[in-house]
Parts: sequence; structure tokens; C-alpha cells
Amino acid sequence: MPRYKLVIEYDGTPFSGWQRQLNGPSVQQSVEEAIEAFCGHSVRLHCAGRTDAGVHATHQVAHVDLDKEWRTDVVRDASNARLKRLPVAVVSAEAVPDDFDARISAKRRYYIYRIIDRRAQPALDRDRLWHVPVKLDHEAMDRAGKFLLGHHDFTTFRAAECQANSPMRTLDRLDVRREGDEIVVYAHARSFLHHQVRSIVGCLKMVGAGRWPENKLGKVLEARDRSQCAALAPPCGLYLAGVDY
Repeated sequence: MPRYKLVIEYDGTPFSGWQRQLNGPSVQQSVEEAIEAFCGHSVRLHCAGRTDAGVHATHQVAHVDLDKEWRTDVVRDASNARLKRLPVAVVSAEAVPDDFDARISAKRRYYIYRIIDRRAQPALDRDRLWHVPVKLDHEAMDRAGKFLLGHHDFTTFRAAECQANSPMRTLDRLDVRREGDEIVVYAHARSFLHHQVRSIVGCLKMVGAGRWPENKLGKVLEARDRSQCAALAPPCGLYLAGVDY
């Protein structure tokens, strides 16, 4: 069966997450149904990273097997024709070898998290970033984040329901930058634990607001205790922004 790699972008606001589920619409279901409508058979998408409800993607990667060969532009355009009413788009489609796996073959994943730290609430991007109505010290946040770089036990930053076999992860990049009215957090790693990025951002916000000293992140990491983590940052600011293979 021919295998296709898809790059997909979506606004996660109206979805219950990437994965098919009973309690609401999902990105996976929407794209699968769009593909099924033109190819004439049931399909199953496998993605690089399952995003939660309200989380967005500018570069989600998935693979799908079809019963026959299609031109890649047809796979892209025929899918998008059936997704027009939803905030989902197949940006590209590419034929790949049978051993390509969107999740297992991934070498690195890139996430960004957007914060707007001004008094007035955002009117246009209200579901696409975290509104914090006080100024944050982004330089302190950036320095604090460096305590988390490298290979560590990230139990403190792991969701209770995380299904990963181990809490050990290697965080390759954690940078905090001010870009206009926004603060953007960049996180790169081969893989992440469930809620890891949102947990980290919640802690960074405490540093930026002056409620935690910068070195507390190192102590929180060493505690390996979920109860030591700050409140989880909301899903609306998080984006899966890239995957390397």
C-alpha cells in the first residue's frame, strides 16, 4: 500500500485534541474522513505528536496508507476540498517508503508557546496565546529555563496520566524571547512527556512575574515531584511547530 507523509496545520480551539475520541470532534477524525471521501476506503492516520484539546499546530506530521497510488497534489487538494469549513489544512503530501513512521522515525520535535503580557486582553488571538495581564521579565525566564537543559528525570513536569515508559528526557533547547507584545518560548527535544511544555511554561511564568527566584526551576526539577510544579499553562498558547526526520 502506498504511504504518504502529510504536513498538517490546525487551530485546535474547536477540537477535543488530535486523537479520535467519543466526547467531541478531533483533528484526526476530520482529516481521516476528508481522505476517505476521495479515496473510497477507510484510513488511519498516525501522527508525530498527539496534541491536547485547544493546542495548535503549524507543522504536525502524519502518515497514511492508501489502497492505490495518487498524485501527491491530489492527496493534498482533495483532502483540503473537504476540510474547507474546518480550521485544518493539509499543507503538503509526499510519497514515502513503507518504513517511514511519523512518530517513530522522528528525530526532533519543535514546540513554541506564545504569551502576551499586557493589561488589555487580545481581541484577535484570544484563543491562540496565553494572556497574562502583568509584565513578565522574559530575560529572567530565559535564564531560569537553562536549568532544565540536558538529560533529566522530568517527573515534576509530567502529567499524572502520562503513558510514557520513562520520565527521562533530553531537552535540547529552551529559549524565551520577547517579540513585540509577545513572549515566545521555544522548546526542542526528540520527544516530550505529556504536558511537559505547558508545565515548564507555567513555572517560567512564576519566575517572570517575580514570584519564584530563577534557581527554583532547578530545585523543582530535582524534586521529581509533580506537586512542586506551578499551575499548568493553558493549551491555547501551545503550538507543534516542526518535526525533523
